[in-house]
Amino acid sequence: MDSPPEIQAVYEAHDLTKVYHMGEVSVHALRGVDIHLYEKELIVLLGHSGSGKSTLLNILGGLDIPSSGEVFYRGNRMSDFSESELTRYRREHVGFVFQFYNLIPSLTARENVALVTEIANDPMKPEDALALVDLDERMDHFPSQMSGGEQQRVAIARAIAKQPDVLLCDEPTGALDLETGIMVLEAIDNVNRELGTTTAVITHNSVISDMAHRVIRLRDGQIESIVENEEVKPADQLNW
Repeated sequence: MDSPPEIQAVYEAHDLTKVYHMGEVSVHALRGVDIHLYEKELIVLLGHSGSGKSTLLNILGGLDIPSSGEVFYRGNRMSDFSESELTRYRREHVGFVFQFYNLIPSLTARENVALVTEIANDPMKPEDALALVDLDERMDHFPSQMSGGEQQRVAIARAIAKQPDVLLCDEPTGALDLETGIMVLEAIDNVNRELGTTTAVITHNSVISDMAHRVIRLRDGQIESIVENEEVKPADQLNW
């Protein structure tokens, strides 16, 4: 379903395919995907393992390239980016959140976030980014002193501290228990609502779909359905 014309597309992807060659075996991760992501929306990419969700997110984030098809970021064809332009695109415009936190153990939460703000053009203060994910009182703690959910929220703060245009989250609650996962989703939801950051969240948990403006379901490397939610629920109101 297309967005109203006054809302600008952040991404436009046309007929994306991705084939991985493993010896004599070819794995078709994407099979002709067309997708648009719009300003300020939160979308959920839903599907079983192997459906192509992570491959699609990695292509949008500039971590991978399609075998065929085209991706445009704000009207710019990403295949035209030089290596340095692609690096700058990832550094300045995209925040990544993965299932594993990738924090530096010897640095505090504040220092982990500051690593990003030191190289960003127009960053938040690390303290402000941590406050946005409700870690005001934990910013001087080391990862070993924090729970898994707190560490993941530090990773979110680190991703959004450079004030990216887009936040791409690959199974951000996959390694967490239910209660902790809800707190992480609340942090992601808050970033989308407070900052207006276009946000895409990969999950296999259909309950999370209720917090999205649109739900894009993938199956066997193809888009099976795109559903727009009439009512978007805050993360703490999901029916687990």
